[in-house]
Amino acid sequence: MSTNAPTRPVPVLEEPARGGGHRFWSARRVPAALLALLVLAGAGLLLYDVASVQAGRPGMRWRRDLADDLAARQLDDVAVVAGAGVAVALGLWLLLLACTPGLRSVLPMRRGDEPLRAGLRREAVEAVLRDRAVAVAGVQSARVRARRRKAVVRAVSHFRELDHVRTDLDAVMRDAVTELGLARPPHLSVHVVRPARKK
Repeated sequence: MSTNAPTRPVPVLEEPARGGGHRFWSARRVPAALLALLVLAGAGLLLYDVASVQAGRPGMRWRRDLADDLAARQLDDVAVVAGAGVAVALGLWLLLLACTPGLRSVLPMRRGDEPLRAGLRREAVEAVLRDRAVAVAGVQSARVRARRRKAVVRAVSHFRELDHVRTDLDAVMRDAVTELGLARPPHLSVHVVRPARKK
């Protein structure tokens, strides 16, 4: 059955010319917001404590207790090692987010002369290929899974020879992938089977 999923490109982003095969960079809004809130809360708490000490009041009890506790612990203490491990893991995760583009669900399209980039979501690519697949004579239904490097098409044929259906379907899918204008057209894997017999 065909679907009417939107096939329009995702919002176009302006970037310098660097080739059309690179993934789009994710804004990483959730990790950035969480980190910003954490830093803001910690900085505000420390600023309040420093201002309180400068005003002649004693520092916060939890900070004094924490400082005394850390001063009494050895570097090979389990709590110190565990805390350091958590801090290192968090830092590596943030570095990974900062150095990787993300947005694996958006497949970049070929670039023309304009300094703009466009992409198609995988769901849109799958919808287009599925619509084209069910239009092939002999195909009863089809499922498509599109990835960055590979698109798997599984079709059910209720009449015609399977070899003929597979040949026609493979040709139609190749034309459809070409017409999508993707910067890196995925490799096609086409499978055609008969409907399962009802018991």
